[in-house]
Amino acid sequence: MEQLVMLSAGEAAVRRDRLQVLMQDCGMAGMLVSDNANLFYLCGRVFAGFAYVPAQGDVLWFVRRPVDLGGSGVFYIRKPEDIPARLRENAVDCNGIIGLEFDIAPYSLVCRLMELFPGGNFANANVPLREARSVKTPSEVEMMRQSGVKHAAVYRRIPGLYSAGMTDHELQVEIERVSRLEGCLGMFRISGQSMEIFMGNVISGKNADVPTPYDFAMGGAGLNPSLPVGACGEEIMEHTTVMVDLNGDFTGYMTDMTRVFSVGKVSQEAYDAHQCSVDICRLFEKEARPGTEAKSLYAMVENLVKERGLERYFMGHRQHAGFIGHGLGIEINELPVIAPRSRHILQHNNMIALEPKFVIPGVGAVGIENTYCITDNGAERLTDAPEEIVDLI
Repeated sequence: MEQLVMLSAGEAAVRRDRLQVLMQDCGMAGMLVSDNANLFYLCGRVFAGFAYVPAQGDVLWFVRRPVDLGGSGVFYIRKPEDIPARLRENAVDCNGIIGLEFDIAPYSLVCRLMELFPGGNFANANVPLREARSVKTPSEVEMMRQSGVKHAAVYRRIPGLYSAGMTDHELQVEIERVSRLEGCLGMFRISGQSMEIFMGNVISGKNADVPTPYDFAMGGAGLNPSLPVGACGEEIMEHTTVMVDLNGDFTGYMTDMTRVFSVGKVSQEAYDAHQCSVDICRLFEKEARPGTEAKSLYAMVENLVKERGLERYFMGHRQHAGFIGHGLGIEINELPVIAPRSRHILQHNNMIALEPKFVIPGVGAVGIENTYCITDNGAERLTDAPEEIVDLI
């Protein structure tokens, strides 16, 4: 029988203990977790079922599928209604506030789970869960380092994948093929219902200026109205840019990286805006330390953009994104967020993807994105691929 918890005992305890401190801070007696990303964080695997995390003590695991998972605290159930009896058998005190995944669980499931605790008080479990996950353990940092190395290796091969007359979609398929052969899992986990994408974004020329309904820094029309973002199937034209922002999930923990290519030379304005993005990243690497306000970093970047006279192109042209950076790890949209009204304060081992991008009408998108680990010495870059605009011809 395979052990359900795939993390080392020490790693699992560090994650549980951090979450339990945050639960105690907001008065939760326990929480019931069923989201795939949250289960993966707690035990190192995805299964169908629930984890009950008490404010103190060991996690209990309630499994529906797969069969043959064992270990301490593992119980097989047929339905959620089987959980309360198991909790009583294990002398788990469920009096007090119970956390449920209000942000992501279906309403019908939330209602069903509430009925398991008659007369109970409930709160949003995603608040402490997202905070816990925002600070990576050394093991998580290492997995993101591994993803960053493979991610960069794929990007270094992009110039050899292009041929004249290619469409943006054809180039994306070739990059995705190389990425999958390097071990990319293909899964691009995003929390919530406001964003969806397939493996990332390759966007060229005028398509970069097409607004999308999703909260991404870059848009694009996409191939079909059912997924209106990214490559649209048009030929990549001379004197335009190709921005590549593709999946870096090689370990279950993903890096995020953007690099820009061109077909022939582009306008000086595009090169200047791209250099501004690189300069922003160098500045961020120096200034982003534990204790720094996220909103102050946004203001610093905004001031530099205005000094260069590039604000009309910053984070979009026809439609602008309201952030320049975001946490990431198991999902691409974790905490903290680098935005003008962000309340987040940077912490040691936050992972942040910084993406100061510009859209130059008639040319396309420029700018880079790197994944950083926040340390006492500044932001350490985990995505080491060439940052200049690389000419494909």
